[in-house]
Amino acid sequence: MAVGKKGISTIDVDELLCDGPFNQFDRPRAYPAQASNSQATAARNSCSLNDHNRTDIIVMDDLTDGSKFTNLADCEIADYLDIGEFRTVITQDSLSPPPDIIFHNGACAVTIEQNSKFMIDLNFTMSKEILHYCQKHRSRLIYASSATVYGKNAFPKAGQQLQKPVPLNVYGYSKLLFDQYVARHVDEYKGLQVVGLRYFNVYGPREQHKGPMASIAYQMHQQLKGGSKIKLSGAYDGYAAGMQSRDFISVHDIVKVNLWFFDHPFVSGTFDVGTGRSETFLEVAEAVLEAHRVQDAISFIPFPGSLKGNYQNYTCENTKQTTGGGLL
Repeated sequence: MAVGKKGISTIDVDELLCDGPFNQFDRPRAYPAQASNSQATAARNSCSLNDHNRTDIIVMDDLTDGSKFTNLADCEIADYLDIGEFRTVITQDSLSPPPDIIFHNGACAVTIEQNSKFMIDLNFTMSKEILHYCQKHRSRLIYASSATVYGKNAFPKAGQQLQKPVPLNVYGYSKLLFDQYVARHVDEYKGLQVVGLRYFNVYGPREQHKGPMASIAYQMHQQLKGGSKIKLSGAYDGYAAGMQSRDFISVHDIVKVNLWFFDHPFVSGTFDVGTGRSETFLEVAEAVLEAHRVQDAISFIPFPGSLKGNYQNYTCENTKQTTGGGLL
């Protein structure tokens, strides 16, 4: 599906200059109703349910990074569980009463993580535990998948054929494993809503803790704030320097999608969540430079050797690749 067809080049200049889109104290837009969540995507997916007069919210996260609490501080919730405690209450079935719905945004999202055992346990095995809990208690489930499941060549341009998803890293593989598991067991849900959302490249407020996994716009913004030039990778695999591209989507649009499914409990399936347009890193850099009113502040560096062979040069949401039940 296509949501909010506006590229990252539409970032508001004034917001960018005052850290608006990236300020850890900027108010988030959505939260799960009586749900369990993980990581800061859940925090950004936060206070809109407060705006819907829902405060019966249980948040699950890992606050080992002490700065992450700021993502939750202005949201009214009923309870908080550490990730370990949450997994225990799910597997031991000791969460009472069961939630109406779980928004499962938790994952190891470090796409370059090489510990496959850790990645599979957190992203696949734990997700299955949550799904089984939801099946037992008839709790609806909306979970975050990822466009990384498609790999390198599954984003057809005009005239090209759709190709089978072949992930390039264990993160994408772990997400695909769960999508496939959900699909194989769909007949067991008996009308229970189970929704997988394959997010494309999300950017927006409250990603300050993500380090190298933060959106490219945020990283460019921080480089300029620190007095450096924006660094772009050089030519690689047939793509000129800075011409690798992504389908960038605002976290606010991601929230709208989650809330749409929250309001439509009889729609299930797996859905791409992007804008339907792909923008190059060079275009993003130029937009960030314009926002900072800076010129000639881009430097090109050799393409990282560690990414060669497992890097998506191009991503773009394509509604023909979306499966599931009739969304929009």
